[in-house]
Amino acid sequence: MRHESLMQDLGTQAPAFALPDPNGRIFTLESFQGSPALLVAFICNHCPFVQHIIEGFVKFAAEYAPKGLASVAISSNDVAEFPEDGPAEMGHFAGRHGLTFPYLYDESQDIAKAFGAACTPDFFLYDAARRLAYRGRFDASRPQTDHSVANGIPVTGADLRAAVDAVLAGRPVSANQVPSMGCSMKWKAGNEPVWA
Repeated sequence: MRHESLMQDLGTQAPAFALPDPNGRIFTLESFQGSPALLVAFICNHCPFVQHIIEGFVKFAAEYAPKGLASVAISSNDVAEFPEDGPAEMGHFAGRHGLTFPYLYDESQDIAKAFGAACTPDFFLYDAARRLAYRGRFDASRPQTDHSVANGIPVTGADLRAAVDAVLAGRPVSANQVPSMGCSMKWKAGNEPVWA
C-alpha cells in the first residue's frame, strides 16, 4: 500500500535513539554529534520505492559526507511478516549497494513512532542543533509499481540536495516541501500508531 510522509512540524527536536546495525554495533543520536547536519532515512530492503532510489541515495550520502552531512538509515518493518527486511538481509543489502553509512534495525518500532515515520523511504533532515529542517521526498522520480506509475524523471535527490545545501550554508530551508511517497511502514499487529 502506498503512503506519504506525515510532514512533522519543522523545528521539532530529533528524538533520541540507540539502535544496532546488523553486526550488533549500537549507534545513538550522539554518535553523529560532530556533524553540522544529520539525515535520518527510514528505508527497508524490499520496498520498490527504496530500490528505485537506493543507488542515487548512496551516491548522495557519499558526496555530502565530506561537506558535513551525517547519514543514517533505519529499518523498522515487522520482520515476522517481511523476513526479507531482517538484520541479516539488511547486512547483505548494505554490502550489495555499498552503503557508507549505518543501517540500523528498529525491532520495537518505537523509533519509527518517535520520528513519525509513515513510509519507506521517509527522510528527516536536522540542523546542527538537531531541529527538523526538512521532511519529505528525495526527489520527484517514481518507479513503476502496483501503486505508482513510473514518470521517467531521473533520480537526482534534487529536493533533499537543496535542503542539505541550505542547512550546511546556514540558510533557511524552504518550507515548501513535498511529502515522500513509498510503501507503508509494516507495523506489527497491534503496534500500529494512530496514523497507520
